Amino acid sequence: MATEVLVNGWLERARKCVSPHFNQRPDSEVSLLVIHNISLPAGCFGLPHIDGLFQGCLDIDADESFAELAGLQVSAHFLIRRDGEVVQYVSCDDRAWHAGVSTFNGRSGCNDFAIGIEMEGTDTSGYTDEQYQQLTLLTLALMAQYPMITLANIVGHCDIAPGRKTDPGVSFDWLRYQAAVSAARG
Repeated sequence: MATEVLVNGWLERARKCVSPHFNQRPDSEVSLLVIHNISLPAGCFGLPHIDGLFQGCLDIDADESFAELAGLQVSAHFLIRRDGEVVQYVSCDDRAWHAGVSTFNGRSGCNDFAIGIEMEGTDTSGYTDEQYQQLTLLTLALMAQYPMITLANIVGHCDIAPGRKTDPGVSFDWLRYQAAVSAARG
């Protein structure tokens, strides 16, 4: 697999779509990778609304379901679209606002030490081969740059916010993803 390159927390090949919704990490620790899913409107793919949400300029009149998102300040580090395009919103060295109220291994505030990757999809829609391929490549790059991220420190949003979040959902193939990462690492 090709080697991915991060410079100052930015993946060189990703499309940059810079979000204002971030701040500095309380320290430089990056030790957790959180997998999410997103679609706007729910179940609709390939539209520009995710970029708008993360950039703080979502047209809330574009869909009636967007009214509940008015004024929301949220971001993730990455989005992997259905066609495999990788979009980056926040430097991995900074704290994106993706996890909300969350706990991992007894530590609260996962945004402080986590990188968030959104998969364009829903809990039940399944994910594309291109998404798994790009997620694997991105994961390998992140593990190389941030060695505290191990397979044991890769979780779903549902794992750090149980009862509040369900993503990436039952359709996410954890075994496929973990096997691909393990095989690529040798």
